[in-house]
Amino acid sequence: MAASNVKDMIMAGAKVIDVRSEGEFADEAYPGAVNIPLDVLPSKLDSVGPKDGAIVLYCASGARSAAAARFLKQAGYTNVANAGGLDDMPS
Repeated sequence: MAASNVKDMIMAGAKVIDVRSEGEFADEAYPGAVNIPLDVLPSKLDSVGPKDGAIVLYCASGARSAAAARFLKQAGYTNVANAGGLDDMPS
């Protein structure tokens, strides 16, 4: 997704989810992001929010966030964006 669209989503109040490990998240994270590691995401859907809510996902390189986006879309979430890696997130 284009960085400008992700930035617009974040500015409009999207939930930002970091799907990296707890250790990676503790080292550095995007301001305001919540950590739901990819491997526990299926059991933490209650923490994701409403299925029609805006969700921005990121990880280290974009691979885990792409997998998380596919999973959430298959689970019925309709407004999901894969922002890629932490370095791709808007400032």
